[in-house]
Amino acid sequence: MNKLLYIAKRLVLGVPVVLFGLTMTFVIIYLSPFDPTTAILGRDADPQTARQLAVALGLRYPNGQPIPLWIQYWNFLTETITFNFGQSWVVTRGQSAAQLVWERMPATIWLGSWSVLIALALGIPLGLYAGLRANTWGDYTASFGGIVWRAMPNFWLAVMLAGLLSAGGLLSFYRGFLIPTDVIGTPAALGNLFGSYSLGPVGIPVPDPYNWAVAFKWILPAALVLGSSSMGNEVRIGRTAVLESINAPYIDTAKAKGLSERVIIGKHVARNAMIPLLPVIMGEFYLLIGGSVLVELIFGIRGLGNLFLSAVLASDVPIIGALTYVFILILVFFNIAQDVAYTMIDPRIGLEGEEG
Repeated sequence: MNKLLYIAKRLVLGVPVVLFGLTMTFVIIYLSPFDPTTAILGRDADPQTARQLAVALGLRYPNGQPIPLWIQYWNFLTETITFNFGQSWVVTRGQSAAQLVWERMPATIWLGSWSVLIALALGIPLGLYAGLRANTWGDYTASFGGIVWRAMPNFWLAVMLAGLLSAGGLLSFYRGFLIPTDVIGTPAALGNLFGSYSLGPVGIPVPDPYNWAVAFKWILPAALVLGSSSMGNEVRIGRTAVLESINAPYIDTAKAKGLSERVIIGKHVARNAMIPLLPVIMGEFYLLIGGSVLVELIFGIRGLGNLFLSAVLASDVPIIGALTYVFILILVFFNIAQDVAYTMIDPRIGLEGEEG
């Protein structure tokens, strides 16, 4: 089947997932002690002012009667799907929810991207090494390190690392090492990663090495914390996958053909070991979604996770709807990407899941 047709079918199948996710979001919000007028005006607000605000928010008719829940649901669904998120009710009242999400997105993408890349760069090689050197001290060391990283909760590791890196901590020298940076807050350099090189009337964005280095060093501790559990999973699953591949009959066949060890490991062992690792790798990209909430909060990063927590605590429906919709779209995208990647790694798997 043509890949484009397959992707189109998966996109159509993703529509019910989006609708279900938004429906559950609406149900959870309205089953909670939901009262945005109290959140905005306070408990001692004038009743008349509260009724006027409820009308402005689309919760009541001008005559004071509450708008039926199914109409509120329909309005929430249609406006969210069409990216008409409205304005923030509480968190930054009056500001466009879409603009707020767009402003906070770079910090989360920067944090999540580096957490994924660091986990991949450390976890997969260590897992392959442990599998290829099974029952050696190298294997024991890599496996023990993976178990320890996996066992430490993110919030605990974040608190400990933030404390060690703070002024007077054992690792406080890190902030002045090579490039002076902080580790708490959002790096200002993140907004200046690219300069502009003028080529006649056209400005070409050019990476700024110094700002990249500052932003990377600033976000590195938080990225290590966020990617720690994934790195431990990659070491453990990678080791097991390599051991299974090494003992497979096709490896004996490859050796009988006289193939070199480098070819056997690179073309057969590593490639087949990637099949069970793929769901773990794709799952790491979900760190861009919800896994960063606690890490952003502890390290003071003004990202989507921090914004989502603030919106939930304040019952800020426009922001909750906007973030949920973005999260669900990312989830559907990476699920489709995972299915397509399976067919590229293992040619026996067809685009419909059947063996080729």
